[in-house]
Amino acid sequence: MTAKDLLPAESDVSDPGLRRHISGIQLLWISVGSIIGSGWLFGALFAAQVAGPSAVLTWIIGTAAVAVLALVHAELGGMFAVSGGTARFPHYAFGNLAGFTMGWATWLAGVTTVPIEVEAMLQYSSNYLPWLTHTDNGTVSLTLPGTGVAVLLIILFTLLNLYGIRKISKLNGAITIWKIATLVLTIVALSTRFHFDNFHMAEGGFFPSGVHGVIAALSTGGVIFTLVGFEQAVQVGGESKNPGRDIPRAVMGSLFITAALYMGLQIVFIGALSPAQLSHGWAHISFDGIFGPFAGLATLLGFTWLAWILYADAIVSPGSNGLIYVTTTSRLGYGMSQNGYVGSTLSKLHPRTGVPVYSVACTFVVSLICLLPFPGWQTLVVFITSSFALMYAGGPLALGALRRELPDHARPFRLRLGNLLAPFAFVVVNLLVYWGGWEANWKVFCAVCVGYALLTVSRATSRRPERPKLGCKSGSWVLPWLAGLAALCYVGQYNSPTHLVFGLAHIPFWWDIAVVSGWSLVIYYWAMAVRLPADEVRKLVNEVFDGEATAQS
Repeated sequence: MTAKDLLPAESDVSDPGLRRHISGIQLLWISVGSIIGSGWLFGALFAAQVAGPSAVLTWIIGTAAVAVLALVHAELGGMFAVSGGTARFPHYAFGNLAGFTMGWATWLAGVTTVPIEVEAMLQYSSNYLPWLTHTDNGTVSLTLPGTGVAVLLIILFTLLNLYGIRKISKLNGAITIWKIATLVLTIVALSTRFHFDNFHMAEGGFFPSGVHGVIAALSTGGVIFTLVGFEQAVQVGGESKNPGRDIPRAVMGSLFITAALYMGLQIVFIGALSPAQLSHGWAHISFDGIFGPFAGLATLLGFTWLAWILYADAIVSPGSNGLIYVTTTSRLGYGMSQNGYVGSTLSKLHPRTGVPVYSVACTFVVSLICLLPFPGWQTLVVFITSSFALMYAGGPLALGALRRELPDHARPFRLRLGNLLAPFAFVVVNLLVYWGGWEANWKVFCAVCVGYALLTVSRATSRRPERPKLGCKSGSWVLPWLAGLAALCYVGQYNSPTHLVFGLAHIPFWWDIAVVSGWSLVIYYWAMAVRLPADEVRKLVNEVFDGEATAQS
């Protein structure tokens, strides 16, 4: 098969090595199930603590931002139905350096989501099993026995993943229906005990923390983290029966379904609080059972039956999410191996189940390690949000480049005004990272540096007969982008309560948004100027077939 043969207008680029077991509805449930995880259990409380009633606006802004990114990935996922797609789209457009950067951020986001879901399960369970967690200065962390239970749960998720994607998909579908039903039931029940005055009469009115609080809640309130997950349909695209049709539907459908549910949950949560629970202000909401906010609130309102359902769902929702993220993260490792970023061992498939067993094992080990520096849900959520944002950055850049180099390639879903929305989407992801603040983002940037060290070692020890080019010219914008973004986070509004950082004044509010947006556009058009030409794009995509044809051996 030649490069010329690979990408005619009617082509369907997909993974021949993986088995196509996933139907359209299963693909939708994978994305919906990935979005409805631990975020819904805590997002409404933390967003309200940061922004008060104006958290409703945070959900609107967050949904709009994520929707733009989802539209971008809907087009790319339909074009290239490959496993670990978010790690591979920028690889096709800009080569190895850019592809590895986005792929590593994607893998970081996925592998850290597994422990955060386990921590959510145990934090909710600590309301009736208090030995699982302890509280230090208001931050909930796992105890030593709780950490032991977390390890056992991650082992369970890993073992289940070794049975293959077909069984995981069927199990996830049934669990997702349970999740949706639980959210709807919660909204209906809490809406019967509604205090409209909470939206304007409580301390601080509708904007107790101003516009700054509305924006801050996107990251520190867990809103963006709660909404992400639509891309999981893209990550397993290589195992979809009809990817051109089903991936775009799953990506957009999952976001619309879950965003509507989350908006309803935030509204009823604010309305169900009593004046006594707000007596010390929104930042200090307090009531019995607050470690499991919805279940605790249901108990206080007399809905004991609902509380028990919610305690059960606190096991089911994050548990199934952790299970799915072991699945999709292992596919990301598989994809990076196929791109030549890491050793070829991670792309080997089990001959009977078609599962990338070594990649699953790698996901398991790193998930365990992440329990150590991030022993609680809230300590990990901002790190994951920024990692997801860096991951999503590859989509708009790849879309802009591929629109220019492969204009006639088949696109089952074509985004209207895509050439305008792509740079806008890139601005959005950079703002999401910036809003996360320096305290969380310095860890993200350090993790990216660790990734570059691993890439260097992998290339130095690779036994591949031909070492792939790093793509320094086409990826020349990558390091300046990250360095500039880190500097902006360092002197930004979301750094610390002080006004100076080593003598540097914070960028004034609103001006900071303009500066981050301007920097984002500089990087975007720099990337467009050095993008790979069409023949190089075809060559890189063709390597999918050359590499994955032998992946089962």
